[in-house]
Amino acid sequence: MSDTQTTTTAVPGRIMAAEMAEQPAVLQRILDEGAPKIREIAAEIAARSPRFVLLTARGTSDNAALYAKYLIEVLLGKPAGLTSMSTTTAYGAKPDLTDVLVITVSQSGGSPDLVASTKAAREAGAITLAVTNNPGSPLAEVSEFHIDVLAGPEKALPATKTYTAELLALYLLVEGLRGGDGAAAKALPELAAGILARHSEVKALAERYRFAQRLVLTSRGYGYPTAREAALKLMETTYIPASPFSGADLLHGPLAMVDNVSPVIAIVPDGKGGEALQPVLDRLRGRGADLVVIGQQEQVDAASAGFALPAGVPEEVQPILEILPLQQLAYEVTIARGQDPDAPRALAKVTETH
Repeated sequence: MSDTQTTTTAVPGRIMAAEMAEQPAVLQRILDEGAPKIREIAAEIAARSPRFVLLTARGTSDNAALYAKYLIEVLLGKPAGLTSMSTTTAYGAKPDLTDVLVITVSQSGGSPDLVASTKAAREAGAITLAVTNNPGSPLAEVSEFHIDVLAGPEKALPATKTYTAELLALYLLVEGLRGGDGAAAKALPELAAGILARHSEVKALAERYRFAQRLVLTSRGYGYPTAREAALKLMETTYIPASPFSGADLLHGPLAMVDNVSPVIAIVPDGKGGEALQPVLDRLRGRGADLVVIGQQEQVDAASAGFALPAGVPEEVQPILEILPLQQLAYEVTIARGQDPDAPRALAKVTETH
């Protein structure tokens, strides 16, 4: 827990709203100022030919790490996994990580278990890279390489701009590792600004969930980390239980809890992930679910309601845009329920797990 007490702001949600609005500028800053350094680090790492990649993170950053896992496996063709930190921090395991790239993603870079597991990985022979919003953090200090996501100080407890900054930094890293130019990201700042300007659409959508008792979120492929991050944002701000499922997993049992009064939010990527999700959407419609879609206009038109995303965006960078209306949704539902998204109960900005 942090040693400072977060207090409710004079205007509920003022800080979170301001930080969501900063995201186009943050994305542009990464492209202009951060990309050259990211390419340099990627080239150094690529020259050492890591065998595979392990990703370490908690909370929101864990969803960013999951996104990176998809990028690494799809674009690089290398196996990638999410680590279980307790194997080293609690059980004292000493795996052989020679020539393994270990990427630790953290907004603050201050959680003791992240620092300890990264230090242990480096001692076990790993190439260690920290991706943080704090270049002076303990995590950055124990890592061989560091990428600053350049989001600027994040004051609201629900992470917004640091999440999208982490996604873009990780995308540029993977592009650098494979010798790509990151061209798919060039239009993101402008597209993000256009999405955020449609706040009134999200506000109208939020009325559906003001009195919700539970929510189900689903997606596949690159959209699955978005479902997880959106569920986390909704739970930590609105306090509504929100369960994220891969569409494939949803069909293996949890679909039974969905009925005609169960709100379901589906993130439908424009590409292979969306194609894989289509049978799930058909089943949900067949069960009469209240289905809201974040995706292309034709998918929104076939659902109960939704938010249409820009067309023609490469699937691997769509998560950077998909999450934006869902951040706004969490904000608007929280305000509608008479709560302050800037000060969720029982949360601290730096969570110190061991």
